[in-house]
Amino acid sequence: MRHLLEDFQVDEVPAYLPSGTGGHLFVRFEKTDLTTPAAVSLIAKALQVKSHTAGFAGLKDRRGITRQWASFEGATPEQLSELTLPPNLRILEHGLHAHKLKTGHLKSNRFQIRVRNPVGDRTLAAELLTELATHGCPNYYGEQRFGRNGDNAETALAFVAGTTAPPRDRFQRRLLFSAFQSAVFNQWLADRVERGELGKAIPGDLMRKEDSGGLFTSDDLEDLQTRTSHFVISATGPMFGSDMRWPKDEAETRERELLGRVGVSDAALRAHRKLGSGTRRVCRIRPEDWAVESQDGDLLVSFTLPKGAYATTVMRELMKPDEDEATA
Repeated sequence: MRHLLEDFQVDEVPAYLPSGTGGHLFVRFEKTDLTTPAAVSLIAKALQVKSHTAGFAGLKDRRGITRQWASFEGATPEQLSELTLPPNLRILEHGLHAHKLKTGHLKSNRFQIRVRNPVGDRTLAAELLTELATHGCPNYYGEQRFGRNGDNAETALAFVAGTTAPPRDRFQRRLLFSAFQSAVFNQWLADRVERGELGKAIPGDLMRKEDSGGLFTSDDLEDLQTRTSHFVISATGPMFGSDMRWPKDEAETRERELLGRVGVSDAALRAHRKLGSGTRRVCRIRPEDWAVESQDGDLLVSFTLPKGAYATTVMRELMKPDEDEATA
């Protein structure tokens, strides 16, 4: 799908802007073919401040052009005028703030993706985006979550299950535990999609309110289904950990069976509590403020997704072959 770096662009939508005063310099930067940690490290070095005290809200793709914010403790706006950075990294704007920018402190991400040599036309793409915006898209973790070679999930499962020794490096252990959580969530979600239950409620589901993010269960399945159909609430799936909140009834039974199938016990989760206590992830997302246009024979698709969601999951739905092609 992606051919050139400029075919994939992301703009971070911050949860808040710098206040104008404080000991942390907030910098909005644009990077091309760089990871977020590498870009932040380069800026910190140029500012002559410690990179480990820098903060950023989330990781952005390396393969593409992305724009986001980072904070640098002890740096001043005056230093930016003399900054020397590589050509694939540039400062866009800045401001002072009282606190460090922390992980998750963003509202959403705005994507612009060029689809070269598309199979369908603009009309078909618009129809599909309308469907996704109305009924939702599976909230899968993208392949970026599983390492450059895509093998982090398999390695992580073996590590968490205790069949291989853990990495010595704590960061790598955290990375693998996160990959384990993501891979098993994707399995749970794939099963949900296969059963035709992405937009349905099953007994015991731990639901999330779309407006506030609050979690709850209810025995009134009819009411849950009505609210799910109107996208007021959505089911959540497991990001397994020792302290994860479980659903009830059938939903809990399925999740415990899934954990057993991947060979991970409750004891193993408790043993890795410091790497991840567990949480819930909503099963579906909706692209917002979407647009699609034809440009020089290509399709230019743009949309906004909530933080933590992957554009590749939306594009996979758009680029799916039809049933005849898929079985040919």
